[in-house]
Amino acid sequence: MDLKTALLQKHSKQQTVRIVNYIGADQERFDTLMDLFYKEEYRIVQRAAWVVAHCAEKYLFLLNDHLPKMVNYMVDENAHKAVRRNIVRTLTFIETPEELMGLVADACFAFLADPKEAVAVKVHAMEVLYQLYLKEPDLGNELKLLIEENME
Repeated sequence: MDLKTALLQKHSKQQTVRIVNYIGADQERFDTLMDLFYKEEYRIVQRAAWVVAHCAEKYLFLLNDHLPKMVNYMVDENAHKAVRRNIVRTLTFIETPEELMGLVADACFAFLADPKEAVAVKVHAMEVLYQLYLKEPDLGNELKLLIEENME
């Protein structure tokens, strides 16, 4: 299967599942998907983002070499909104490595504080922050204040 061609076909859950099944637990195929995710035009990146999240949900180990770059991509202001939504969603499936905790926490707090941020990103950011809070309870007060400020 040519991943780029498959991503350009009808954008649907069925097509996403088909691509995820093709990639399976194959690191090389996942790496090819990640190349498209980082380097292609926005339509392919948008569709690849959904596939990346679904692959990560099934085969977390595929992310091992990609996680630092994904976290940096998540905070890139030029990245497609689907990138942020799906990377933050992906982070809900994993235990954030200690070396990325600060960057992930800062990004998720920023997403929560931004009134223009999509609700889906905020929901996933709260889940990620809760997971980080379980490791670093000091985050609890800041998270509580931010949620209370934005309850409306």
